Amino acid sequence: MRYAYGSEKVLPLSKKTSHHARIYIGQPTKIFNTRRCFFMSSDTNSLAHTKWNCKYHIVFAPKYRRQVIYGKIKRDIGVILRQLCERKGVEIIEAEASKNHIHMLVSIPPKLGVSSFVGYLKGKSSLMIFDRHANLKYRYGNRKFWCKGFYVDTVGRNKKVIENYIRNQLQEEIVADQISMEEYLDPFTGEEIKKRRKK
Repeated sequence: MRYAYGSEKVLPLSKKTSHHARIYIGQPTKIFNTRRCFFMSSDTNSLAHTKWNCKYHIVFAPKYRRQVIYGKIKRDIGVILRQLCERKGVEIIEAEASKNHIHMLVSIPPKLGVSSFVGYLKGKSSLMIFDRHANLKYRYGNRKFWCKGFYVDTVGRNKKVIENYIRNQLQEEIVADQISMEEYLDPFTGEEIKKRRKK
């Protein structure tokens, strides 16, 4: 039974105990009990008989770490991953596709195992990518677009930090590429830089 804001109705928690609780509907829902007090945040999702808040940072890469995720392939991978997540009831909170890997911050229901979900995501997306881009089959030799492993990390209270990290991943990679580029011209004189031989 649920009651509107300001309801002072006292409900028994169970028929066996004499403990009572006041339930107010709202965000965050606050439940008072004579034994304990706890909060359910607005991030909490629910299934039948289950309240959950399971967020994961997942990273996976194409086979051989090839830099193939750009242009039309990048757009298609985004569409495919969104479709597959919707089929399983997984919410994509933040995602970014770099040239050679994918970052995803997702909310996975507890009825799905993380490894089984990532296996499903990588397996089905490989087939769909090869159907849309047949030329990639010749580069990989078989029907496996993604490498075998993946990285996963649970997200607790640092959700905003991970969202910002994923959002700014491309900018950080561009800066890192520019820093690591070898210069052939002296920026001050414009003359060619002579390389020193290593002894």
